[in-house]
Formats: sequence, structure tokens, C-alpha cells
Amino acid sequence: MNRQELQASIDAALTIGILWLDVCRKAHAGRLVIEGLKLFVPSGCSGLLRIRMAHLDRAAAKWELYELEERDDDLRRVEVFDRGNIATRLVRCSDDEHVRSRFAGPINLVRSMMPESEVAVLSPVEIAFRCQGLEFARAHLSADPGPVASFPELGFGVGAGQRRLDDSSLESFQQLVRSIGEVRHADGPRECRWWRLHPERWLESLVIRDISALDSQLDPRWCYSQVPAFSASDRAMIDVLTLTRESRLAILELKADEDIHLPLQGIDYWSRVAWHHERGEFHKFGYFAGRELSPQLPLLLMVAPALRVHPATDTLLRYISPDIEWALLGIDERWRKQLKVVFRKHSTKGKEDAQASQLLWLPDAERSSHVNQLSKVM
Repeated sequence: MNRQELQASIDAALTIGILWLDVCRKAHAGRLVIEGLKLFVPSGCSGLLRIRMAHLDRAAAKWELYELEERDDDLRRVEVFDRGNIATRLVRCSDDEHVRSRFAGPINLVRSMMPESEVAVLSPVEIAFRCQGLEFARAHLSADPGPVASFPELGFGVGAGQRRLDDSSLESFQQLVRSIGEVRHADGPRECRWWRLHPERWLESLVIRDISALDSQLDPRWCYSQVPAFSASDRAMIDVLTLTRESRLAILELKADEDIHLPLQGIDYWSRVAWHHERGEFHKFGYFAGRELSPQLPLLLMVAPALRVHPATDTLLRYISPDIEWALLGIDERWRKQLKVVFRKHSTKGKEDAQASQLLWLPDAERSSHVNQLSKVM
């Protein structure tokens, strides 16, 4: 990848590289040994790639990452398996009850028009109103020009075209709420934009409402959506962060449509949660208050409609580190009507066979060591 590429394209290169590696191995099986993958990216652009490569299976392939400074052709190898430093920071969890009481006026107004509307606390000074995940209004604290005080200000609209709610715009707001509410439901008209917009947010709203529908081991009492875990280069938003009934952290990555990058995006979020968990930062920042968390590594649950799981997903999952316990949940295509899992795939199923078949690239001594470890497990 060169400097002219977008950062998103650079970050996506690992997915394509793994698939190309797998194709080459199959094409040359029995004739050549394809030992691994080398990625070359512009200087200063490898942060996310390093995190993802650090959590790939070292027994499956040899992974190497290089940064190239194009101005002087300086090539530097990046150590990808040093997991001691991840550029991520957790945002403090807001006190939802306190924030909702602060915004009681706007909440009462919106719910008088749409009783089923969802209220999402974005920060101590801002909330959002949604209908099946579709955001149509926000309220934030605005400084009063008179006394030193703050009062909630409501803005409405979908997308960039937001308007401030006042007497002159109240009728427009009522019309927007009514038009969204009439179509944003499972049996609504599919051709309408209000029905089609933001399907992943729609799926997320259903998961938050009944997370145990995905897995009975998930604890519905602890469920955080869109958890910010920022770094210097991106604003990672974890779809859903929850606990099992045994207090083990679980990350849910949701997709409503095909996404070839689902497994590696899951790695990214899993690594951030594992990093903060190891340092005890979830309690420090107000998450899971009063609940003692299990010291186990988090679970990674990837959720998508069964017919919209990308065909390359199985290939990519085979190269994930065995340290990450993952599950792929395929849900019924009619998930808007009922959230129902129709198939599950787990990381432990057939893992030993997969590892044994992918050791060919290793030197003899290291291969023998891995085979011995596998034989003990089997």
C-alpha cells in the first residue's frame, strides 16, 4: 500500500492479504510451501494493522509488517507480537439515571409523541432519541445567556440536516416523528427510506432489548451499547459490551449486511476490551458497578443474518489466534420480527485439526514442539 491510499484501505489490506495467502496455499498445495504474509504500508499508518496481526495465529502462518518511508526508501520492520502497548483509552460511563433526570423535559415531550422511542445517553450533557435504532432527535445542555446555568436544547432531523426545536418548528418535528413511527417497524414498507436506514442500529436496538435471545448465558442486566474506546487514529465504537452470567466480559460485533472484514474488526474490539480489562479500567471508569468481573479473557460474539455472512468469513476465522474464544451467530433473516439464532460456530470446534494442518511452514524443531503440544491436547 502506498501513501496515496486512504487509511481505511490500508487497514483493510490485512483481510485481503490473508485471503490471498489462503488462495496461494490451496493453489500450490503439495508443490510449494507458502509460509506467510508480509505487508508493506506507509510510515505511521500501521497502528491498527499491528493490533490485528498481533492476534493472529502464529502457528498458522508467519506474519510480518513493514513501514516504508517513501521519501528516502527507508524500510522498517514493525514488531507485531509485542502486545504491551495498545493506543486506546476508555471513556467514562455516564450515570444514566442522573442524566435522564436532567433531560426529563425533552424526554417527556418526545415520548408524548412516540411512547416507544428509545433514549440513548451519549454523555453527561447529551442524549439521543431513536426509533428502532434510527436517530431522529438529540438534546444537549446549552448555556443560558442570562444567569450562569444550563438548559436542555432539542434539535431534530435525520442525518446532517438538524433543526433547533422551537415554536416555529414544532409542527415539522411532530410530522417527522409521526412519519418515522408509522413505517419503522417489522411490517413497514421496505421501499421507504425510514425503514431502510441504518439496519445495524435497528439490529442493535433489538439486541439491547433482549440480549439473552442470542445466548441464554448472556446477562441482560449488564448491557452497554456503542462503547467508545478511542485511539489516536480512530474512534472505535464497540457495538455491545456485556457479561455472561458467570461475569465474563463479552463483546458483540453486529452486522446486518455482508462484511468481509467482520472477523478482523472483531479482533480489534476484542483486543481493546482485553487491554482495559487486564488493567481493571472498566470498574475505574464506571462500568459494571458493583459486579466483580471474571479474570478470564473476553468472549467475542459475531452476529449477522445467516444468509448475509460473507463467504470469506470461515477462511479468516481459521487464522485468528487460539487465545481468542469466538462464536459466529447466524440469525434468522426475519430478525426485525424475531431475534432468533439459526446456527452457531465456535472457535474450539475442530481447532486442533485446523492447527495440525497449518504447521507446514514452521521450521522442523518448532513444528515438532507444536505437534507435541497438540498431541497432548488430543
